[in-house]
Amino acid sequence: MSIHSTSSIQHDVINFPINEKIFLEGLAGTGKTTVGIERMLHLMSSGIPGNSILVFVPQRTLGTPYLAALNSPGVVAGGIPSIVTISGLAQHMIDLFWPSVAKDAGFSFPEAPPSFLTLETAQYYMAHIISPLLKEGMFSSVTILRNRIYSQIIDNLNKAAIVGFSYKQIGARLKSAWSGEPGQSKVYEDAQACAILFRDYCLKHNLLDFSLQIDLFWNQLWSFELCRNYLINTYKHLIIENVEEDVPVTHDSFSEWLPLAESALVIFDSEAGYRRFLGADPIGAYKLKKLCSKTIKFIDSYVTSPEIKSLTDHLSATILHTSMPHSKNDLRPAISFETHTYYPQMLDWITKEIVTLVKDEGVLPKDIVVLAPFLSDSLRFSIINRLELNQIPVKTHRPSRSLREEPVTLCLLTLAALAHPEWGFVPSKFDVAQSLMQAIDGLDLIRAKILTDIVYRVRDGIPRLNTFGQIIPSTQERITFHLGEKYDHLRLWLEEYHQSSPADLDHFISMLFGEVLSQPGYGFHLNNVMSQVAANLIQSIRKFRKVAGKSIDEARIPLGKEYIDMVHDGVIAAQYIPSWQIQEQEAVFIAPAYTFLINNYPVEIQFWMDVGNRSWAERMFQPLTHPYVLSRNWIDKKIWTDVEEVKAGDQVLYALVLGLLNRCRRKIYLGISEFNEQGYEQRGPLLQAFHRVLQATAVD
Repeated sequence: MSIHSTSSIQHDVINFPINEKIFLEGLAGTGKTTVGIERMLHLMSSGIPGNSILVFVPQRTLGTPYLAALNSPGVVAGGIPSIVTISGLAQHMIDLFWPSVAKDAGFSFPEAPPSFLTLETAQYYMAHIISPLLKEGMFSSVTILRNRIYSQIIDNLNKAAIVGFSYKQIGARLKSAWSGEPGQSKVYEDAQACAILFRDYCLKHNLLDFSLQIDLFWNQLWSFELCRNYLINTYKHLIIENVEEDVPVTHDSFSEWLPLAESALVIFDSEAGYRRFLGADPIGAYKLKKLCSKTIKFIDSYVTSPEIKSLTDHLSATILHTSMPHSKNDLRPAISFETHTYYPQMLDWITKEIVTLVKDEGVLPKDIVVLAPFLSDSLRFSIINRLELNQIPVKTHRPSRSLREEPVTLCLLTLAALAHPEWGFVPSKFDVAQSLMQAIDGLDLIRAKILTDIVYRVRDGIPRLNTFGQIIPSTQERITFHLGEKYDHLRLWLEEYHQSSPADLDHFISMLFGEVLSQPGYGFHLNNVMSQVAANLIQSIRKFRKVAGKSIDEARIPLGKEYIDMVHDGVIAAQYIPSWQIQEQEAVFIAPAYTFLINNYPVEIQFWMDVGNRSWAERMFQPLTHPYVLSRNWIDKKIWTDVEEVKAGDQVLYALVLGLLNRCRRKIYLGISEFNEQGYEQRGPLLQAFHRVLQATAVD
């Protein structure tokens, strides 16, 4: 059974003998994932039980095409293949074999079940442990937000686990590569101390963050004969997708698993490894090639036009400082650009071009992406606002965006604070006005501020909302009686809820959404994006209660109060799959460039914003960690110098540009501004690379 049309070379790979072990490599867009999906279906239609097939992906979103294929009509009935990440596999094995390994792993209560932490709950416990130390002056020389301190310490632990070294060596590794100010060594020592405190706390309370899950799987379960035999005998057919984006421990396990499997398909995306900052190891992944009986390389792209291919070749040569290629295809039709002095002018031009593409040329919104190296809140708001004013549907996603930065989250938690004054939160007038603007359809910021200034009062530390009827008639008319009616209904619902028996925070939000906010006249009505954020928030609260509920109850603290405190502390949201599934929606996608790459699908048109920004080629400032020094390929005791920084920047830019262009069918639009958001002039390496390419093309 086939659900994709395939070329002859794809068809040959799909129909290789069942017992073949295949290493398939090629650039993005050459049809590798299609082969992976069809190979899975071919195995099933050939009589292989689906539950003996393991599809292994580096990130859950990359398993979406496989899940979609399994849900297609006509798929052979029977067992379902398992589609997992290294974390999912580790959790499953820990659940099955916990009693056998918990004591040896050092857990204080091996007879009690473990609690798996999400990114959010891991940050919660990290904050609980090190907040007192921060108040005493730890990390006083580090000028980053608290949530970034938490996440970078967690990242250090994750790197130790996935690379395979002891978490007690983190500080020593970082210090051995440092050659700058002596004070930075103290920062690394403090980061090491916090990592040890966190690990000790997890072992004492049966908590398993990602790093401890991987550590337990690799150091305990994989070497445990019963567990290892269970995996090898259960999953005899392996499909390993985007192996270059996975981590060293994954490659180690498959280097021992592949020789024992009955069949395998290892898919390697050439010139990728976009998740290096998360521990991806393309070098280690490529070593799996020698364990396969057949090696196939796809060359021809099913995505890029000849003009885009020519642009790719010229840009690659420029970034890597090699000679310009000779191409019979003119790259200029693949580029459109306009240079502007100021940032807002660039955004206006991008908006105008998108409107022309959608309304005049018939390009579907979902075939357009707007990308930037980093997506700040101001940039995100500015471009979304411009597109929405032109009736262009838009969808955005930024994985590093904290929960409190979502307007919908702020709205729901502010209303929760008003409904639970006993929690001791006193929302600011600004937050209340923003919440009312989100909650009531048609209420703009000016009228929301006027309404809030009049009805919102704090007496004896207790916030409350007064009735719309107390406002003088002229102001009522300015706000409008229709909006006033909606406000009063919301206020009355909150008041009646408070007088009844208050529920848990997730139940409160569910009731508020169902009974008020999703109804006609309110902001969530028929708004799928806001509804999805609300659903994610409810899911986040439920996971928080599952992990931390018992200890919070013992401390006699309301769970809702503790959760809101955590959000106010800037905790970064965990990944929720529906938020990533954007290609199915008829909307322009706005995201950081790496988010689009990891989502892994092609589009017709790409807009690259702020091309002059140096961040296209620079790694994020992380004073407590270092993705290259903590990688398996770093030489011990070697010093990280400016030379390594420049080389890494060139490689990052090359991989990023290649990845984006290989996922573009038709055209790239370059948004160029002489001055950035802060008003500084910018001439980054990506802009310089385009200048050199265009100059060479003009000479030709």
